[in-house]
Amino acid sequence: MKMRWTTTPALRWIALLLLCAAYLQGGFNKAADFASAIAEMNHFGVSPAAPMAAAVIVLELGASALILTGFYRWLGAAALGAFTLFATFVALRF
Repeated sequence: MKMRWTTTPALRWIALLLLCAAYLQGGFNKAADFASAIAEMNHFGVSPAAPMAAAVIVLELGASALILTGFYRWLGAAALGAFTLFATFVALRF
């Protein structure tokens, strides 16, 4: 049976990378400019700001790494899903 190009492991990994891209970018940007990450936490009223900013960086990069490596992929996906839900309610106060 011939393998279709749409089911190749490389294409699947690229799709997972695209799904994690926003979290990876957010984590790297916060890590590169930690003062801005702390300011963002203060802006949204999250306290203590510095430890929470560090936790967000670890969560975004760590959960993305889990998804991309396939090691406990379900845990990484659940963590990013819960983080997104929580961040939505913190940032968008209806």
